[in-house]
Parts: sequence; structure tokens; C-alpha cells
Amino acid sequence: MIVRNIMNKTIYSIEHTKTVRESLKMMYQLGIGRLFVFDKQNNPIGVISYKDILVLLGSDETSINIDTVKVSDIMTDMVTTIDASESIQNAANLILRADISGLLVTENGENIGVITKTDICRIVSMSDIKLS
Repeated sequence: MIVRNIMNKTIYSIEHTKTVRESLKMMYQLGIGRLFVFDKQNNPIGVISYKDILVLLGSDETSINIDTVKVSDIMTDMVTTIDASESIQNAANLILRADISGLLVTENGENIGVITKTDICRIVSMSDIKLS
């Protein structure tokens, strides 16, 4: 099975100038764990996740204000992508090696979807694959 078959076609994103609180609210309302950040030409420039926010809140800074900290201040500026024609096994390996929760899916240089750990686990749980 390939990535295209199980990816989410909706890519949720946020502007880099928005606050951490705005990103947190958006993720909560959408029931997702990450938001991608794109430049004006739709090139991925970052991703903000719950993990990034937890790292911020767990830092030694005593005066963190999520109403003033910008997405660009804490986002991961490396977006890991995978081609839609790659296998789900390759996607899982990439997610595990990069220690991330999801990948931006591309095809012919275009951003076309997202595949997450949850998507992969859902497919494994629905299949007849014997893991023991």
C-alpha cells in the first residue's frame, strides 16, 4: 500500500506571525497535533506541533506568554516530506527516524496531503497483518 491511499488530503496550516495560543486553539478545535507553515509561494517553511508547545512550556523561562510568542519563534523549521507514491512502510520508517508525528505528502513538487502516525496505526489495526 502507498502513502496516497491513506493520507489526509486536507493540509491544515497557520501563518508564522500568529501566536502560540492561536495555534494551540486551532489544533484543539480541529483535533490535530500539528500545523504546517508555508511562505507566500506555498513552500513549507515550518511545522508547529503540540510537542513544540510542550517544550516551550517546559523550558526554564519563567515568563512565557503564549499570547505573545509567535509560531515562528518555536516552530520546527525543517519540514519532512514524502512522495505520495512511497510505501507506507517507508513513511513509518521516516517518521520514526525523524521522531516526528507526521509527514507532508508531495507529488510533482506540490503539497497534496499529510500522513501521520495515527493514519499508519489505523491501517495496521484494520489489516490482517500478524504482528506476533
